[in-house]
Amino acid sequence: MILMNVKVYELRVKLYTLKDIPVDNMLSIESDYIDSALALSDEWLTYHENTGYKMYTYNGLYPLERSGIYKKDSIYTMTIRTVKYELASYMSKALANHYTEALKGLTVEKRIIPKRFIEEIYTLTPAIQKNDNGYWKDNHSVEQYEQRLFINAVKKYNAFTNSKLDEDFDLYTSIQFLNKNPVKFRYKGITLLGDKFDLKIADNKKAQELAYFLIGTGICEMNSRGAGYCNYKYI
Repeated sequence: MILMNVKVYELRVKLYTLKDIPVDNMLSIESDYIDSALALSDEWLTYHENTGYKMYTYNGLYPLERSGIYKKDSIYTMTIRTVKYELASYMSKALANHYTEALKGLTVEKRIIPKRFIEEIYTLTPAIQKNDNGYWKDNHSVEQYEQRLFINAVKKYNAFTNSKLDEDFDLYTSIQFLNKNPVKFRYKGITLLGDKFDLKIADNKKAQELAYFLIGTGICEMNSRGAGYCNYKYI
C-alpha cells in the first residue's frame, strides 16, 4: 500500500500557574485545561465528546519540579502533539489566552516535527492498557502486551488515514521496560497502573511511518488524558 503523508504538529504552550499543582494531579489538570478550550467551539466540543481516537497527546509540565509541587505564580511549558492539522490550528489560537482555575495560557509556538530515520521512541508518561482484571502483568504475557500495543497502533493509524495498513511487518526490534514496578496514573479519582518503555524501531518503511505517527498520537490507550506520550531519537 502507499503510505500517507502524515505530519506531526507540536505545540509548545507556555502556562502560568494560578495555584500549586501536585505532580499526581498534573496530567488531569492539563486535561481539564485542554478539554475546556475544546468546549469553546461547538465543532471541537462534539469531537471531544465523541468516542474514538482523539489523535493528540501531551506531556507533563516542564521544567520538572523535584519537590513534587508545581508552584503557584510560575511559568511552565506543556507540549501537545497531534497529527490533525485542523486541531493543531484551533489549539494554537484557543490556548494562547485560555485559562482555568489552575492554569493560564500565555503563548503557543507551533512546528512540524521533521521526518527523519527514527532509531527509538520512548514513553515519558505511563503507557496504559486497560484490562477488566487490573494490571496486565497479573493476567497476560509480555507477548500479549506487545500484540495489543501493535494492534492499537495500527488501528489508530488506519482510523486517521482511512486506509488499511498491511500488518505483516515488525514495528520494533526490541522493547525494554524502564520501570521495575507499575507506574501510577491518576484518572477521574482512580489510580491506574501503567508502564514506561523504550522501543528500538525497525528499519522498514511501515515501521518508520507508524513510529512517526505515534509521536503525534501517543502509544497504547488514553492518550488524550496524557498517557503514552512518546519522545524520540533520530539515528
